[in-house]
Amino acid sequence: MYAIDQIAKYLVVAHLPLNEFVPVLGTVLQFFYVTNSGAAFSIGSAYTWIFSVLAVAVLVFIIWFARRIRSLAWAVVFGLLLGGVLGNLTDRLFRDPGFGVGHVVDFIKIPLLPAIFNLADTAITAAMVLFLILTIQGIGLDGRRATPPADETSVTPGAADAPPSRTDEV
Repeated sequence: MYAIDQIAKYLVVAHLPLNEFVPVLGTVLQFFYVTNSGAAFSIGSAYTWIFSVLAVAVLVFIIWFARRIRSLAWAVVFGLLLGGVLGNLTDRLFRDPGFGVGHVVDFIKIPLLPAIFNLADTAITAAMVLFLILTIQGIGLDGRRATPPADETSVTPGAADAPPSRTDEV
């Protein structure tokens, strides 16, 4: 995901005009190349360096936590998250106006949505959707569904019909 994101951003910067709509699929999908110093919806534009620090912390956590994953689905979650965070962090580290405060390249505009985003953002969003699905389904990092603890007051089906056992026989 990281490579695809970076190649797409390179092509956007090299070939698309800044701040102009380019129709891709009529009015359903457009490219609109902008740079973003903040987070989603340009929130926190004055704190770009904080997003860089947070991204590094997330990367360290993902790498540290990855050794616990035993499930393909959870590996996809963390892989998408890793690729997306690394893609946007690369922009913040190496794009203008400078190291750690660079602006992220955004270019995908779907008129029904209020934001302009990039492939890294898409990967992060997809990871969070899959994270929620796996969590709601109770699927652990090992790929197994968590079973609720047995209620001690529950009766095994058919146990009430069984004759009592006799322990006084020798």
